[in-house]
Amino acid sequence: MEKLFKLQENGTTVKTELLAGLTTFMTMAYIIALNPNLLTNFAVGTPLWNGVFLATCIASAIGTICMAFMANKPFVMAPGMGLNSFFAVVVANIAVINNCEYESAFQAGLVIILVEGIVFLVLTLLKVREKIVEAIPLGVRYGIAPAIGLMLMNIGLGSNVGIYAEGNGFTSPFYIMRDFFGALTPSIIKGSMGDIGYHTMVLTAITAFLGVFMMVVLAKKGIKASVLLGMLFSSVLYWAGSFLFLGVNPFASLETASFVPPFADMVSTTLFKFDFAGFVNIGWFTAITLIITFCMIDMFDTIGTLVGTASRAGMVDKDGNMPKMKEALLSDAIGTITGAATGTSTVTTFIESASGVEAGGRTGLTALTTAVLFLACMFLAPIAAIIPGAATSAALIYVGVLMLQGLKNVNFDDMDQMLPVSIMLIGMPVSGSIGHAIGLGLISYTVVKVFSGKAKDVSVLTYVISILFVIKFFAVV
Repeated sequence: MEKLFKLQENGTTVKTELLAGLTTFMTMAYIIALNPNLLTNFAVGTPLWNGVFLATCIASAIGTICMAFMANKPFVMAPGMGLNSFFAVVVANIAVINNCEYESAFQAGLVIILVEGIVFLVLTLLKVREKIVEAIPLGVRYGIAPAIGLMLMNIGLGSNVGIYAEGNGFTSPFYIMRDFFGALTPSIIKGSMGDIGYHTMVLTAITAFLGVFMMVVLAKKGIKASVLLGMLFSSVLYWAGSFLFLGVNPFASLETASFVPPFADMVSTTLFKFDFAGFVNIGWFTAITLIITFCMIDMFDTIGTLVGTASRAGMVDKDGNMPKMKEALLSDAIGTITGAATGTSTVTTFIESASGVEAGGRTGLTALTTAVLFLACMFLAPIAAIIPGAATSAALIYVGVLMLQGLKNVNFDDMDQMLPVSIMLIGMPVSGSIGHAIGLGLISYTVVKVFSGKAKDVSVLTYVISILFVIKFFAVV
């Protein structure tokens, strides 16, 4: 282990790395079921759903294993949120254009992901993606980690799976911060949600915040496993509350669950099922536009996550650059190609990796641990599914708060830094896209520099990236 991951050099131990990997997995285990839900329109139990489920586990594991051994970083890969929803919309449009079934359109859409992955692989080998990372001004980089922190908090307090009352017979979801704490009186929101929804929300809010408080107390006592223990604390509270106050057995799903991986369904629906004819049939302009769009979103989502999480973990040099960035980006490209081959949307570095970093993860052993758990989930998915949203929300909120500490590096007396950082701080949680927020930050940085007579301070590549984002936002899609 020492020879492979240089644990002593990175100031960590096997125990810490294993706990960090488990923490990361528990924080992002929701993707195992949510990704196939989103990509198949919640067609649970169908061959396509089963195929995407296995693809999610396999592609996440392979991309993460590459990160572990090639870059020796504690970052984890999985199909990116936002990108999977966009892919589902694209597939639906392909089905209309080609007048075909969703499954056939899905196989045509996988060609887009394959091409994107190959493009990333070539750009990484040519060190183009590294140059793009270096083109992000240092002042803007300082704001990426805090902006991701706010995005994590927004997910934890809002859209994290299981955190709202959708699925209880109501037509629209309810969120903790927007609805529960935003209601004028409890009776108003109770009237809108009904008794079951309201009591579920109360239980979720209480257990999530108690989990955050537990993490803070444990961290102040110097316990490295504070995030993991806090999640376990929230889980137990939620399970007990569900049984005692809601009359719900939180483990009921295990009674009818199947632990046999549906490999036959993946082989018949998604494994190397590229429909090149269907892809070409959508038109070259549309195809190229979609590939460029996926490339830009994924590229800056990955770059933002790597830079933000690495800076939080102290893995960057004085110029804000992360060692072995090329290897990390290469892992991302391999993960995306694997995802296309097995049957899922773009695989990218997950911001939930920050939870493992906060638990003390500093090497690829953290990533390897999470990868092994992803593979195990092909057989143990029902167990991962019972982790309540309240527990993962507690971790997201806590880690988000910690990442805000990066604001101390921003010079708020310098408008060249203050404006792009401020835009990213609001842009990430509102848009839900790390890449789009960085794009807005770069555009604002470039505009301020140019019109304040400091155009020469902006690198040529920064100009190019800013122009591409302007085109992407206002001219293409």
